Amino acid sequence: MSDEQHAQDEQHAQDGQDTTAAAGTGGGTDAEQQHEAPADGQAASATPLDDVPADGGVADAAEADDPLAATQRALEERTVDLQRLQAEFLNYKRRVERDRDLLKENARYDVLAPITEVLDTVDRARESAEKSGTELDGGLRAVAEQLERTVERLGLTKFGVSGDAFDPQLHEALSHLGEDAEVEVTTCKVVAKAGYRIGDRVVRAAQVLVVDPPA
Repeated sequence: MSDEQHAQDEQHAQDGQDTTAAAGTGGGTDAEQQHEAPADGQAASATPLDDVPADGGVADAAEADDPLAATQRALEERTVDLQRLQAEFLNYKRRVERDRDLLKENARYDVLAPITEVLDTVDRARESAEKSGTELDGGLRAVAEQLERTVERLGLTKFGVSGDAFDPQLHEALSHLGEDAEVEVTTCKVVAKAGYRIGDRVVRAAQVLVVDPPA
């Protein structure tokens, strides 16, 4: 075989290898393109889901299209706010009134409590006059009666007389005088000092001597 023919055979073999390689390369490219296509499809299908608005978005959009609905919703919100503020104000007003009443009661207590000692002196003067068969002098009697009327008008009331059932909330027992067949419960027999209170608040308990019913 001549050198020229041998060269031609080698050229044909090289051409065949190149064709086979080109075919293999082209097939791989188509496969990659087919593999990538579903990813593009998934991305395309995901895009509309992102654009779907939430329920709030739908409601907002509906209100934007319906001004009356938006106004109604705003009115309801303002009404709730107003009701809450009104309730807070009423609670504040009640608290202020309660505190004011408490301050007034404490101030009245502080003023009237020391006067009970003066009233005790008036009571002792009356008792002394009664024992001697006389009455208080005209001037002293007028001052005593005016003082009693004034403190009573301010809310100070007197309590505690002989014969009252003993109440530890109202009375202070100084002594027990024994048993008394005429009583059924522990009873105030002698009132040493009258008690005073303002409303339900005891300024001073009545100081008493008590007797017990028979055992």
